[in-house]
Amino acid sequence: MNGLPGTSAIQARDLCKAYAGMEAVRGVSFDVAPGEVVGFLGPNGAGKTTTVRMISCFLPPTSGTATVYGVDVRTSPREVKRMLGVCPQEDYLDPDFDVLKNLLAYGRYFGIPGREIRERAERLLDFVQLADRKKSGVQELSGGMKRRLVLARALLNEPRILILDEPTTGLDPQARHAIWTRVRSLRATGVTVLLTTHYMEEAAQLCDRVVVIDNGKILMQGAPADLVRREVGSTVVEAWNFDRAFADFLGALPGRLEEVGDRLYYYPGAEDHVERLLDERFPHQERLIRRATLEDVFLKLTGRALRD
Repeated sequence: MNGLPGTSAIQARDLCKAYAGMEAVRGVSFDVAPGEVVGFLGPNGAGKTTTVRMISCFLPPTSGTATVYGVDVRTSPREVKRMLGVCPQEDYLDPDFDVLKNLLAYGRYFGIPGREIRERAERLLDFVQLADRKKSGVQELSGGMKRRLVLARALLNEPRILILDEPTTGLDPQARHAIWTRVRSLRATGVTVLLTTHYMEEAAQLCDRVVVIDNGKILMQGAPADLVRREVGSTVVEAWNFDRAFADFLGALPGRLEEVGDRLYYYPGAEDHVERLLDERFPHQERLIRRATLEDVFLKLTGRALRD
């Protein structure tokens, strides 16, 4: 059985997870369509990774239901796992094996014949641009190379759904963009992707839809561009070294004003004449007028306070 035809790739209903009386996930419900790329966004401790681990059968739900192509994660975890490729936050690569042997050893868990494992492993190393490092030890790889190897490992069983848990955390921009390129290639083949990330640009670049979660609950979901337009608008004014006259002027205009430390953030309600007004009234005020982003939405919904 490979899941029911015509069903959601992932469906969660009132999914909850509690640890020693503390609710990490509280009544989360969502659907992921086949071939869709969906990103979970949230501060540290928001419940993103816990939700993903319940979907991927690493944690049993306390209550609620979750299915993968119609297969229940509680009653048929082996069947679910056969449909998933999981790229966890941690690498978990075997330091005693070289790059190729890491893939060959992992492929045996799925009962794939030896020759087929090797063919898939060689093909995937080409895909993640590590073919020239297949005899290298894991300790010789950079952080970006390790993440690409973990991605290749997650694809060995040719999954219908790829789960990426913060796939580019700690990587430099070049390595991050290399991962993005690989994910886009998978998306083009119809693989369903569920990812968690702290990088708003990553979500905007890769995701058809994002789900913002905080304190174990879903706050909002939608296409990144739609959320930006609906929640923030198209323009943000940032200002610094300002006086109260400038702050009061912005506060009297339609829109939302936020003062954070030594910075002002103004989200215009009517954007046609903001730049002209500021040029006329405060020509020497230090400021930046920029396009609104998904990060502005995220900060509006979850706040600017640090989370540990």
